[in-house]
Amino acid sequence: MELILEPHFVDDQQPSPYGYMASDAFYAELLDAHEGLSVEQSALLDAKLILLLANHIGKLSVLRTALRAARSEQIAATTPQMESRSA
Repeated sequence: MELILEPHFVDDQQPSPYGYMASDAFYAELLDAHEGLSVEQSALLDAKLILLLANHIGKLSVLRTALRAARSEQIAATTPQMESRSA
């Protein structure tokens, strides 16, 4: 399994040919989950979510690649493209 850097969202409950709809839905739910939380509670939510998703992925090589990508410019190059879709 390799790290996927392109948008890769699917909504099993509401299939759509447009992947950005599922990513937009996830982003909205992520924002809702942070609603009303303090900065500390919000950071804890993020940490728990990261650990849950890391456990779901499970493959250490993929997680290491994700950590390196998150710290590098590699992921920053894809961010503007993702943001422009929601505009």
